Amino acid sequence: MAYQEVTTTGYGTRVGNSFKAIGSGFLMFVLGTALLWWNEGRAVKTEKMLDEAGNAYVEMENPNKKDASLEGELICGTAMATTEDSLSDAQFGIGAKAISIRRSVEYYQWVEHEQTKSEDKFGGKQVTTTTYTYSKEWTSRPVESAQFHDPAYKNKNMVLTTIEDDEKWAENVSWGAYTLTESLIHRISSREGMELALAEDLLTQLDKTTQAAYERFYGVQKSTKQPTQQPAQQQTAIPDSVLALLPDSVKAALDSLKAVNDSINKQMENAVNKKDLEYVHQASNVLYFGRVPGSPEVGDVRVSFEKVVPAKVTVMAVVEGDSFKPYKAKNGKRFQTLVMGKKSGDEIIDSAKSANNTWLWILRIVGIMMVIGGLKGIFGFLETILKVVPFIAGIFGWGVGVICTVIGIAWSLIVIAVAWLFYRPLLGISLLVLAGFLIWVFAFKGKDKLKELASRHASKREPQLVQNSDNV
Repeated sequence: MAYQEVTTTGYGTRVGNSFKAIGSGFLMFVLGTALLWWNEGRAVKTEKMLDEAGNAYVEMENPNKKDASLEGELICGTAMATTEDSLSDAQFGIGAKAISIRRSVEYYQWVEHEQTKSEDKFGGKQVTTTTYTYSKEWTSRPVESAQFHDPAYKNKNMVLTTIEDDEKWAENVSWGAYTLTESLIHRISSREGMELALAEDLLTQLDKTTQAAYERFYGVQKSTKQPTQQPAQQQTAIPDSVLALLPDSVKAALDSLKAVNDSINKQMENAVNKKDLEYVHQASNVLYFGRVPGSPEVGDVRVSFEKVVPAKVTVMAVVEGDSFKPYKAKNGKRFQTLVMGKKSGDEIIDSAKSANNTWLWILRIVGIMMVIGGLKGIFGFLETILKVVPFIAGIFGWGVGVICTVIGIAWSLIVIAVAWLFYRPLLGISLLVLAGFLIWVFAFKGKDKLKELASRHASKREPQLVQNSDNV
């Protein structure tokens, strides 16, 4: 059931807060402007660097053999990334010959969700209703339930164990006849699960400590162990005198049945000898702390183990001895990359340009929203002052929002245009013209539109006034 808290903010407090918001609004406006300016320069420099790299690279036909003629050249080639390094997870005593191993931890916890709704009242007060709901979810870290707002959910969380995430990378990774640098190694993403083979004494110790933590929170529980099946009884041997009288086909069938029976007995014997743990379970690449993995309880923990295995990758970088370094363009921008699979240089450059363009528009939108938000923060006090009559304040606030949006977009276009004037004058001038047009439409056409609406309103009222006069 949802839990609600209702708070009331007085008119004076709201006005005071709105004046305080002017400073933060101005700061947001400045930061948004700076972001727009920096983003345009970054995008243009990156595009020029990629164009330069696209014209400079050469294909490395055989990375498995060093070529002295490629020293200092920007190359693009495909080969297997391999390593002989053995990595280990000391805490759990497992390891593998891999490019990387990673331990990821999740906790099953109560999570608090918050939803706020505000309502203005006559006199300038604001009533805020905050609704809190709770759900059980897997999270990347323990949730502090002591801070929950609903008393019924306070201190409802616990964890059976606390384990840190961990990741290790090989230092020596070969790519054909060359060695990859650390930054290139970390771009390899051929992950797969690690098969677990934890020592029995470690599992037993983990099970004991997990059980102790469980029982401290939940109390002593009934055992969830399933009765262990006993191995199949050995079949009674058939006397040799009888076997001699049987046909060969029957003898062959009996031998097959005996082999199957021996296999079943061996499997059952292994099952009996394997320790059945109640609070720690391992399956595939997951180590689970809890009673029933398929039905998690608050406090359960699951740890996943992954490794990065050798894989075919494409490298685009400058050859330096038996390794690589980033390509440095004339404008100072640097570039090197590693992508999974076989790719051509043109494909890599096109993909990088597409990513650059995507980030350009993402940061543009963020910058424009910051500028608009900053302007609303600066002039928001005007709406707050009128909150004594919520209806009037709502209309006025809508108008302020429209004005701030138009001015914010126009200002952003001007900033973008001026930034581009340093790099591409034609496009910069076009943006300045567009910004000027928006300002002209808003400043002059908007005024003319208001006069037109007022004239229409007066013309509609004039016949009514004449009619009323005649009736008198």
